[in-house]
Amino acid sequence: MKHYLLAGAIGTLAGALVTTQLAAPLIAQEAGKNASVYEQLDLFGNVFERVRADYVEKVDDKKLIEAAINGMLTSLDPHSSFLSAKDYEDMQTQTRGSFGGIGIEVGQEDGLVKVISPIDDTPAAEAGIKAGDFITHVNGESLMGLTLDEAVEKMRGPIGSELTITILRQGEKEPFDVKVVRDTIKLTVVKTRVINHTVVLRVTTFNDETYDTMKSELAKAVKEAGGMDKVSGIVLDLRNNPGGLLNQAIAVSDAFLDKGEIVSTRGRKAEDSERWNAKPGDLAEGKPMVVLINGGSASASEIVTGALQDHRRAVVVGTKSFGKGSVQTVMPVTADSAIRLTTARYYTPSGRSIQALGIQPDIIVEQPKPPAADANGEDNKPKTASKFLNSEADLRGALNNDAVTDDERKQMEEEAKQVEATAKLREEDYQLAYAVDILKGLSAMELDGKANTAAATPATDKAATDKPAAGTKTQ
Repeated sequence: MKHYLLAGAIGTLAGALVTTQLAAPLIAQEAGKNASVYEQLDLFGNVFERVRADYVEKVDDKKLIEAAINGMLTSLDPHSSFLSAKDYEDMQTQTRGSFGGIGIEVGQEDGLVKVISPIDDTPAAEAGIKAGDFITHVNGESLMGLTLDEAVEKMRGPIGSELTITILRQGEKEPFDVKVVRDTIKLTVVKTRVINHTVVLRVTTFNDETYDTMKSELAKAVKEAGGMDKVSGIVLDLRNNPGGLLNQAIAVSDAFLDKGEIVSTRGRKAEDSERWNAKPGDLAEGKPMVVLINGGSASASEIVTGALQDHRRAVVVGTKSFGKGSVQTVMPVTADSAIRLTTARYYTPSGRSIQALGIQPDIIVEQPKPPAADANGEDNKPKTASKFLNSEADLRGALNNDAVTDDERKQMEEEAKQVEATAKLREEDYQLAYAVDILKGLSAMELDGKANTAAATPATDKAATDKPAAGTKTQ
């Protein structure tokens, strides 16, 4: 026993000696790093004191320190920043769905302020500002050299006041000015409509209200359509949706998925990685779906799109998304301020990162530009020909169709009206019309398949129709 204790003691002592010998350089190295950090902090303190003492004008110490902190964070990536008391309050207000401004989500690219997306039904959207526009001046004052927060501050002001924004747009030879009147921005997070038995869910942002509102609005739209049995499919319109809260993106994805991974995040440390899976239940009851995206679809919108695309739950239509594949965490640092720090990248269920790449649609569909007007001010849109001998029915003395009942004729006329309505929609929103046509085609194929199955089933008794024939497989 004593031998083992002694051996153990000697082993422990030897281990301690070896460990100390190996750790000594590491400790010295760590001490060197700390000394270097302290030297840099001393440098910051020296510069700070020099500015306070010798700058041409008296400086505000608090503003100076906040600017230094913000400079440190913005040097990391375009989405990390310091949130002063006012900015922090504004951010919390925005996630609750109402705030003041002109209604755009912006980022920074090569020192320029870039519009990620205009928000629906806001002054910016009504003024014609588009995703991808660059804002170079506000009221004639250049934004070059300003931080993103400073540039945004220039666009804020009293509700009802007017500002002039100078826009640089791809395809335009010269910058041009746009006048916008500031207003209270009240976000309508979800808007619904029913088009030709297709339910369209327009989701504009991901804030605290998004999932609950989408669920209730979907139920209303399905009721308007006559029940889920009458619905041919669902269009989830995420165009110009700049994103928002991660938990809401997960909830919206889960709403249409029965199982499987939704998204995963990976930080610098392996233990910080997280993964979210779908729970059973599909609000759409398995109906076919189309997701609409464009260059203004970012962040949370891309999480939803990636999840539904990877699981083959929806056909993605439109143009490539923005490509923001990082996650920011808001961390309070004082009682009334915080930092927004990029803490992880997110990955779609198939393991792909869309950071700086975006999501490619399954079917690329551009939104056509409005037809240009000619010299006389007339647009060049094709004119619809007047009805004149366009069919057999227009011929004098044409035979009537006695094989169609009045009820069948009414149904055919109703279906024709729906098709015409979708055709007219192409002039209003070509991408949406394309999505509706896809779902109509998928629905027609499904109905045709059911009809063929029914025709092939012998109409004997109920037991025969309910039980598969020997040698067949139910899938």
